[in-house]
Amino acid sequence: MLINKLSLESSSTQKTMLLTDTHTHIYYHAGTDKLQEQIQRCLDNNIQRLFLPNVNSASIKPVFDTVAAYPEHCFPMLGLHPCDVKENYVEELITIQKNLENHKVHAIGEIGLDLYWDKSTLNIQKDAFRTQVQWAKELNLPIDIHCRDAFSELFELLEELHDDRLYGVLHCFTGTLQQAQHAIDLGFALGIGGVVTFKKAGLDNVVKEIDLKHIVLETDAPYLAPVPFRGKENESSYLVYIAQKVADLHHQPIEKIAEITTANSQRIFGI
Repeated sequence: MLINKLSLESSSTQKTMLLTDTHTHIYYHAGTDKLQEQIQRCLDNNIQRLFLPNVNSASIKPVFDTVAAYPEHCFPMLGLHPCDVKENYVEELITIQKNLENHKVHAIGEIGLDLYWDKSTLNIQKDAFRTQVQWAKELNLPIDIHCRDAFSELFELLEELHDDRLYGVLHCFTGTLQQAQHAIDLGFALGIGGVVTFKKAGLDNVVKEIDLKHIVLETDAPYLAPVPFRGKENESSYLVYIAQKVADLHHQPIEKIAEITTANSQRIFGI
């Protein structure tokens, strides 16, 4: 009987939680049964808000198809991912900008710098980033930043572009405490995902030192699944494992982490 009572109390407490996945590519499954199943698992786990960044012009339609199917739970962003900044990037930016004129979005993203795959495109990545930051400022929107192997280059750009209209999220943050503080000082929250659950990544030691008011949660699904699903396809319902890890690091109940990080997301994205 005691087990049943504890189970019921846990279930009752869980229902009061409201978790937000601030970065998910769940729209990869647009129009499929898999999308419906994943959304239902999110709702079953109190993950009721999902922010969807496209990556290029081809991914605009599935983003908005998913938002149309689940308008109370899915919220769009638009931008050009740095790995998609190629020779035709100007045309890509034009297409994305036209869609910004016709659709309501909640951030410009995901945008940024990625030197892991191709260092030769750094200059055009910077150009695309500057252009999209200007859009964000004109539209009074946050930006959602992707940064891989490019922290010094990114911070140099952010210092150049910094003013009171530049803010947002440094998505999938995996840097040092010093880099975290630099991002916060520039007006950015840190998007914490599955890497915080990886034993040897060291992100746990950083996250436990960061005030929760600077943290939002994300999955980056289908990438970077948290433990115990590491190496498998990620999905937004796994956000509960990330939230629990942050709760453990800050010695807080998961409900408190949900409350604070969702409030942070509401402040940043305006919804």
